[in-house]
Amino acid sequence: MRAAVIYESMFGSTRQVAQAVAAELAERMEVDVYEVGEAPLVLDEGIGLVVVGGPTHAFSLSRPSTRAEAALKAPDGLVSTQIGLREWLEAVEAPAGVQSIAFDTRVDRHFTGSAARSATRRLRRAGFRVLGEPVSFFVDGILGPVAAGEFGRARLWAAEVGAAAFAMAR
Repeated sequence: MRAAVIYESMFGSTRQVAQAVAAELAERMEVDVYEVGEAPLVLDEGIGLVVVGGPTHAFSLSRPSTRAEAALKAPDGLVSTQIGLREWLEAVEAPAGVQSIAFDTRVDRHFTGSAARSATRRLRRAGFRVLGEPVSFFVDGILGPVAAGEFGRARLWAAEVGAAAFAMAR
């Protein structure tokens, strides 16, 4: 099985979590990691699992307006400068039955909004088979860094995702 990890990141925290997820998945399968602006819009037949991740902006996936706001706060520029995960999910063509799951990064544990929940709904609409509930990983402040313990939690989650993907593929 091959996996694609596709992320949108403003300041680098979501990219770092995506890389931790990909490293863990790579223990079980071949993994391609894409910044969303570089991700293919047509997935090849060999991809059996797609993991998407993005930052929570205004309780959901980013929009052009929230990305513009983020750019004003980015001391070194944004990581994702082209399309966002929202636009990619609207345009992607996936082979039937491709498994998927979503994660997000966010600052506040108490807010109810989640980019991952929005991405999960969009994954279903795009024809992906969703493996499980979306998950949030936390950052300390808008610019980061990723909160203590979150990389370990991301790797544990990825191990569970990989095992579930293999079980569902049988």
